[in-house]
Amino acid sequence: MSVLPTEPAIVARLRAAGCVFAEDEARLILATARTPDEASAMVERRAAGLPLEHVLGWAEFCGLRIAVDPGVFVPRRRTEFLVREAAALVPHRPVVVDLCCGSGALGVALVAGLDEFTLHCADIEPAAVRCARRNVAPFGGHVHQGDLFDPLPGALRGRVDILLVNVPYVPTGDLRLMPAEARDHEPRTALDGGADGLDVLRRVTAEASRWLVPGGHLLFETSERQAPDAVAAVERGGLSAAVSVSAEFYVTVVIATKPV
Repeated sequence: MSVLPTEPAIVARLRAAGCVFAEDEARLILATARTPDEASAMVERRAAGLPLEHVLGWAEFCGLRIAVDPGVFVPRRRTEFLVREAAALVPHRPVVVDLCCGSGALGVALVAGLDEFTLHCADIEPAAVRCARRNVAPFGGHVHQGDLFDPLPGALRGRVDILLVNVPYVPTGDLRLMPAEARDHEPRTALDGGADGLDVLRRVTAEASRWLVPGGHLLFETSERQAPDAVAAVERGGLSAAVSVSAEFYVTVVIATKPV
């Protein structure tokens, strides 16, 4: 019979592998593993450099447990600020679209507290689509595979109240500076924003107005340095832009609005 590894033993193994929060991670592994063998395997995967969320199979986001499969972008805690900003703008019975959805965390977190809504998510990565469907299904949402707006039902055009886009915004040249956890284990499409980090964003802002209702909102994350160019892209797309910054989360969010 296998023996469950002790918390001190797990902490020592993770610490030796360079895990900064070894104590917290050990507790999460022990709470998640169903058998001693599974716990041991999870410890070794984490020690080998896999993101903790891929090891556990889930991430905490906005108080929810979001399934996150290997090869799927891990939702960042800082992005909870974007969801908070969107929640302040949600009308009654909203139509919500989550593009570049990854696990579907943003869309799910936004509608989780609502009574009536329509939710559609889309991602180009097959693994992300499979994962998002698991997270979205309990909320009656729909997940589509394809490039940005391409897979969305045409009936949504001009009807979207809240458009969330977890757009990749890391400049290609900076990818090598990212932590190995992200660089080696998350899809490049979820990270690489092109030469200046704004290539995908420009494609989104060029088309967003066609999908939003008058007064509808597009929200996305960017860096403080990129914010002026991101705002310019929004305005070229016929939307107005406001920038919201959180010192707590160290994140910059652009809120774009279609004129009424």
